[in-house]
Amino acid sequence: MLRAQLLDRQAHRESAARTYARSIPVAPVAASGAQVTGADGRTYLDCLSGAGTLALGHNHPEVVAALQDVLASGAPLHALDMITPQKDSFSEELLKRLPGTLRENAKLHFCSPAGTDAVEAALKLARNATGRQGVFAFTGAYHGMTLGASSVSGPGRMRRGPAAFGPAEAQPVTRLPFPYGYRCPFGVGAERAGELSTRLMESYLTDPSSGVGKPAAVILEVVQGEGGVVPGPDAWLREVRRVTAEHGILLIVDEVQTGIGRTGDFWACERAGVTPDILVTSKAVGGGLPLALIAYRPDLDTWQPGDHTGTFRGNTLAMVAGEITLRTVAEEQLAERAAKLGERIRTGLRTLAADHPQIAEVRGRGLMIGAELVDPAAEPDALGSRPGDPVFARALQAACLDRGLILELGGRGDTVLRLLPPLVLTDEQADSVLDRIADALSGITTLEHAA
Repeated sequence: MLRAQLLDRQAHRESAARTYARSIPVAPVAASGAQVTGADGRTYLDCLSGAGTLALGHNHPEVVAALQDVLASGAPLHALDMITPQKDSFSEELLKRLPGTLRENAKLHFCSPAGTDAVEAALKLARNATGRQGVFAFTGAYHGMTLGASSVSGPGRMRRGPAAFGPAEAQPVTRLPFPYGYRCPFGVGAERAGELSTRLMESYLTDPSSGVGKPAAVILEVVQGEGGVVPGPDAWLREVRRVTAEHGILLIVDEVQTGIGRTGDFWACERAGVTPDILVTSKAVGGGLPLALIAYRPDLDTWQPGDHTGTFRGNTLAMVAGEITLRTVAEEQLAERAAKLGERIRTGLRTLAADHPQIAEVRGRGLMIGAELVDPAAEPDALGSRPGDPVFARALQAACLDRGLILELGGRGDTVLRLLPPLVLTDEQADSVLDRIADALSGITTLEHAA
């Protein structure tokens, strides 16, 4: 009864732009680790974890205790960009966890609390430092919903904006094909597509007749999240780094979803041995509380005071939760655990795919997992890829929720089943995730046969 009342009032009061509330009609009232209890009294396994924000799961005991201590201490909870002991401790912890040459040597800029704000800051910094305006971005990308961040994202729905700002196409953004193996833009598979994509990038830069100016930056996700859990090949990322370095272009790596152990490395870019010029982080870096920032090469710090500000960039509680999260992920080797547990879940999903042809491909890194859902009766293209099946995808998501499993959809047409469980997911819970997906698949198949 309470669940229905809460959902009804939300639908009446809140905007039509609601997303998770529509596809996951749960009203959470309690949570611990990877479990969420709804107002209906049901307990769910959470394989969304705040869109990857809750690396340590819900209400991690050490985080909760530290937050209670801060609240009892009388420390300022909001300090704009002034320094506090909590912010100083967080910054020290983050600096020693950064990748490559950024470690212990980066400048940090705290932004307003969403990842999209950090993307805006990264783009502005790149343009300010280089004096150039253009940006190279990739098809399928998701970098946020504000004007600048959405202009470098892929889906057209994200790039619709007020007429006063001009059409999205007027933004100085050049799009390059992301090496998406299953739906390869070149028809050659991910590794070869990565080679061709970077060759196209270099051709734009070296051909005086290309019509494409030298950009300020290239922005990318190492693993596209909202785009369908699509990992970019290591060789592709290294080539992007080579081209950007040789041509004096800044490389921005968006680690908002992939960072802090999610992909099996502390930062996704570390697997390829690549260090960006500007790293964007949010979500898990705040330990479940709102926090976003960029870390970048010190020589890029050409800003003047006030060039990029935001009221909510001094959240003391987020600094405390973030410091504990960074330290816990590192000291308890949760990235390494994510790599092993993620492979275990992907292996289980591939076993299910043998009996359920709707699962065309299982992919991902660490505990960032995707399953491409297709219509097996549809005609395949030249590469053997079949069109996605959004009806089946929505039915599977709903069937999983009926079985107490929260997960999300993404990718082209929302036809990729996405799993982003907390890094503290247990082996038993991982097996339960697979059991519930298997039962949901069988239930849908039985209904289809009955129909």
